[in-house]
Amino acid sequence: MELWLLNHFSTTELTFLVVGGFVVLAVACSLLTTRRFPALTGGENNDMVGVVLGMFGAIYGIILAFVIVNLWTELQDTQKVVSTEATSISQIARDAKAFPPDVQTAVNAAIHDYVHAVVEQQWPLMRAGRGDFTVTATKVDRMYQVLREYEPQSQSEQAFYTEALGSLNDTVGQRRDRINESRNELPVLLQVLIVGGALVILALTLLYGLRSPKVRLLFVGSVAALIGFSLLLVLVLDRPFAGDLSVSPTPFKESALAQFW
Repeated sequence: MELWLLNHFSTTELTFLVVGGFVVLAVACSLLTTRRFPALTGGENNDMVGVVLGMFGAIYGIILAFVIVNLWTELQDTQKVVSTEATSISQIARDAKAFPPDVQTAVNAAIHDYVHAVVEQQWPLMRAGRGDFTVTATKVDRMYQVLREYEPQSQSEQAFYTEALGSLNDTVGQRRDRINESRNELPVLLQVLIVGGALVILALTLLYGLRSPKVRLLFVGSVAALIGFSLLLVLVLDRPFAGDLSVSPTPFKESALAQFW
């Protein structure tokens, strides 16, 4: 459900859907609560509700802040992994220029197949949360095969060969990190805690008595909007390869890799 929303709605649409939906739910619940229990507007229980709301709000805010900061950090780390992987592949293409023409052609062909497989085949799978190693496995094996079959003839070629092989080894590690990141998501218990906590805070705001209907609706709606925006942030940051804020495959089309497109 989460991936479907991110891949079928823009961030603006999700804002109206999540934040707007939460506010509408809160306002509707407020109207129903005051109609069913009109005594709540008197505020007799405000002292108790205020203490409980403050305590729950503080605990929930700390948990929510921790989750959002952690998800943002993971998104930044994923962007760095993708950029580093593309840089490593670019280094192989640059090092290959020191090889004989036929070897350089073979290396470039292998790189071409790899970057196209990453962008055109692997990326859509990662957007759907189904990152697959097999899509690019044969492409990686082909790059290793080309380097294994080449025997450097000079000291200069040997130096560039060593660098190219090191970059390829780095690429394999970064590829694994990238695919693993596409599969990661918040643990179910943490998701339940975040959504459940939001509903508890909303329920507590409904118990807070205010005589003015407009002020009460403004109070409930404001709290609901704040919680809704927080839930929206968790939603869009949880999946680094889905949605408008997703990590882009652009690094695989830039710099030395632009020649392969």
